[in-house]
Amino acid sequence: MSRAVRSVSIKKSMKFWETATETLAILQTFCIHTSLRELTSLGIKNAENLAIPSVRNDAAFLFTVVGTTGFLGVLAGQLPGDWGFFVPYLIGSISLIVLAVGSISPGLLQAAIQGFSSFFPDYQERVARHEAGHFLIAYLLGLPILGYSLDIGKENVNLIDERLEKLIYSGQLDAKELDRLAVVAMAGLAAEGLQYDKVIGQSADLFTLQRFINRSKPQLSKDQQQNLTRWAVLFAGSLIKNNKAIHEALMEAMTKKASVVECVEAIENAA
Repeated sequence: MSRAVRSVSIKKSMKFWETATETLAILQTFCIHTSLRELTSLGIKNAENLAIPSVRNDAAFLFTVVGTTGFLGVLAGQLPGDWGFFVPYLIGSISLIVLAVGSISPGLLQAAIQGFSSFFPDYQERVARHEAGHFLIAYLLGLPILGYSLDIGKENVNLIDERLEKLIYSGQLDAKELDRLAVVAMAGLAAEGLQYDKVIGQSADLFTLQRFINRSKPQLSKDQQQNLTRWAVLFAGSLIKNNKAIHEALMEAMTKKASVVECVEAIENAA
């Protein structure tokens, strides 16, 4: 990359960061109360249910297991002799085994559900949209990005900021840094909410935000936590909506497993 091109690239990046961080500073000043109406006006679908974990994938997986084993059990019941008794019994026990695994080791059951979820037509697009939301907002707010993954069970965007890490681990996050991290944490949820009637991947985002809140000083009340969550969704959603073409370009790059540098180039080229 020539010096001239690199200089233009840096200027673009600085313009992005300055615009986003200035807007963030303004909104932090007026962050008193964010209503569901504001989220709906932005284009977030079913804003009142954003914090409710989706059971679509879980229900579909369990229904498929029970339905399939039930159907096979009926067919096996037609086998002659003792086979017609023992085989349906063994097939029927599969559902009980799945439930037992879920109660003893929820992680294994969740991994199976995630693998099953990949068969949904919208799965890959949802994951790309969700993680591109995190990536784009982190970039716009000046948080360094170490890497990302769209692989089943490993969907994430990894950030690297030693100063923030120290504040998080020491439980000394101040209000401004908490606001910035909250916006990044809610970006995936916001990206899905702008596109789909129901958000599927909000659980991890809400858990991450709660971890940040627990590590902040001073501690927030329940009402303050709720308002921070809604405000972060509103701000992240606004940035994603206003940079829709950039978000789409980033999604395409991430789907092709582009490197972090290539993803940043995709953001800057789309601008």
